[in-house]
Amino acid sequence: MDFGLVLQTDPPASRVISLMKRAERNGFTHGWTFDSAVLWQEPFVVYSQILAHTTTLRVGPMVTNPGTRTWEVTASTFATLNDMFGNRTVCGIGRGDSAMRVAGRRPTTLARLGEAIDAIRDLAEGREAEVDGQRMRLPWVRDGRLPVWMASYGPKALALTGRKADGFILQLADPFLTEWMVKAVRNAAAEAGRDPDSVTICVAAPAYVGDDLAHAREQCRWFGGMVGNHVADLVARYGEHSGMVPEALTEYIKGREGYDYSHHGRAGNPSTDFVPDEIVDRFCLLGPPEAHIEKLRALRDLGVDQFAVYDMHDAQETTIDAYGAEIIPALGD
Repeated sequence: MDFGLVLQTDPPASRVISLMKRAERNGFTHGWTFDSAVLWQEPFVVYSQILAHTTTLRVGPMVTNPGTRTWEVTASTFATLNDMFGNRTVCGIGRGDSAMRVAGRRPTTLARLGEAIDAIRDLAEGREAEVDGQRMRLPWVRDGRLPVWMASYGPKALALTGRKADGFILQLADPFLTEWMVKAVRNAAAEAGRDPDSVTICVAAPAYVGDDLAHAREQCRWFGGMVGNHVADLVARYGEHSGMVPEALTEYIKGREGYDYSHHGRAGNPSTDFVPDEIVDRFCLLGPPEAHIEKLRALRDLGVDQFAVYDMHDAQETTIDAYGAEIIPALGD
């Protein structure tokens, strides 16, 4: 199993770079960041410095979207980083949550997202693609490689992931829901004539190592609120008891009363008081190293290839070091 580190690009960028360097020293293979231009600093600028100060770490957004940048700009940015640092980027992409909503826009449609996945990958790898009716190619790209991993929850998005994406990003670590969603992605891949096992599975969730579970829950409760944004969209689209989305995912948002993006992804987010302890425990990895190892082994048995640690809490260095010393080595067996 691979491991990634997920951060927000809060200033100063030097701290983000330092934490990514620390992650690489501790055995992490991927460095991810949020991508929301209004809320945080521009991630692609920071990626250039992360890549320059690491050796093998692969970097990318968790996640970008097709609406805030034109697709040829996204592709050219990835291709430039790959040319400079040797194909060490991954494009995580989705419909757009904070990046679009904070700017007063709605998340993009799945149809447009599917077109963007093909176009961005083709352009970044040197092939011709169509963008808004215009055929184009980046003539300077040589031997480019850009895996595109899609973040999704709902049935139509999961099906699109299986048909189009090189990887699946699932932003929660509940084994029951992971099994349900991985199966949906792999079935869609098979129906599209693809090898289901060719789709990389990445589970991303907060991890907090320590014995004080009450404190760990408070530091990670924000995550249930972030996931709740997407769940609320699913309930609006499919209905609360449609059978299209597991009630294990939708039940907990009944007490949700809106969301303030100024606290998005941050410990102490006041918009997440509705998230019960049970959801925090299910969606996140909390407790001593042994508890993390046990849950990660269960996820690995379900086909998860990478666990990406959301490290937005008051124990960033401690978590990275604990994973490097005890947890990552245990998952190498």
